[in-house]
Amino acid sequence: MAGFDAADFYDLNDLCSAGERRVRDGVRAWVGERFLPIIQRHYRNGTFPLELTPELARLGVFGPGIRGYGCAGLGAVACGLMMQELERGDSGLRTYASVQGSLAMMAINLFGSEEQKLRWLPAMAKGEKIGCFGLTEPEFGSNPGGMQTRARKSADGYVLDGRKMWIGNGTVADVAIVWAKVEGEDGVDPDSPKAVRGFLVEKDALGFRRSLIEGKLSLRAALTARLEFENCELPASALLPRTDGLKSAFQCLNQARYGIAWGALGAAMACFEEARQYAIRRIAFGRPIGGFQLVQAKLAHMATAITRAQLLAWRLAQLKDAGSLRPPQISMAKMNNVQMALEVARSARDILGGVGILDEHQCFRHMCNLESVSTYEGTRDIHLLVLGEAITGLPAYS
Repeated sequence: MAGFDAADFYDLNDLCSAGERRVRDGVRAWVGERFLPIIQRHYRNGTFPLELTPELARLGVFGPGIRGYGCAGLGAVACGLMMQELERGDSGLRTYASVQGSLAMMAINLFGSEEQKLRWLPAMAKGEKIGCFGLTEPEFGSNPGGMQTRARKSADGYVLDGRKMWIGNGTVADVAIVWAKVEGEDGVDPDSPKAVRGFLVEKDALGFRRSLIEGKLSLRAALTARLEFENCELPASALLPRTDGLKSAFQCLNQARYGIAWGALGAAMACFEEARQYAIRRIAFGRPIGGFQLVQAKLAHMATAITRAQLLAWRLAQLKDAGSLRPPQISMAKMNNVQMALEVARSARDILGGVGILDEHQCFRHMCNLESVSTYEGTRDIHLLVLGEAITGLPAYS
């Protein structure tokens, strides 16, 4: 597939169904043929190839696990393999699909009315409408329960005020899923996480502004935005009626974290294969550097780490399809697999030596991207605390 020899030391390919392999190979070929030839230019320029959106939609990567509404309705393994192959191209590419499908579309699918689903999901599956997910705020990242964005009830609906930060797809989204604490609901403390509800905010809503975050040294080929709301008037129909506190937002985040656990594998596999090929070709002291013990040890450690992470992701998919997946299990896989990918990317850069910093190679770009992936959808430290609570029964977040 487009010259890519995927790391698969434990022959996990044999466990894939014919349909899962077909999905994976289709995305793999597309990434190799259509995306990798242009990523260097977009990463340098801090842009994203939006013109590829219809092609991504035809691959079925937008909301692939959603059933109906024009979505692919795939199983967990196939969805994961899609994210793996997209992130093999670039974390910004997988982020574009994850924000659209796992966050924005999933919020509508889980918590929207049938009318909202019919209006948005088919168009989003086709890439005709783009969505974003506004949860994180400038002062509240790891502690979303402290959010300051408020929705006041009005005669005709709601008035939204507040700011959101680090919002993928924010500048190009046709609709933003915005989480806010509602003031004026009977019996609900507006400062409580239970007061959090989700709203559909369309791009032309009065009082809604968005701007691109400049100066990023990571995720440069991703459109990351600030969202601002000032007396933004929303109709009553903007409310996602089935949202029920901050836990609703977390349900969407867990869908995205599942995809990240697989996506990180793609970045690691890209770096590993680049390092392996370089070690075979690069001559030093009269022979390929891949014939030296230290380089072989690094490659062996990388292959072992990738294999452990693949097995973790595979079991995660089985649990997801069985309906028995628990959030701490997702936290473990997201934390472990992203950390693994970062270490593999750093080892790959080390094997490439000085040329590893050049953007004609992949490893440094993946390494920079993974610093962001390690932070968003829950930092390593927060996932450690999630696991700690699951192990001991004692929360330790403060």
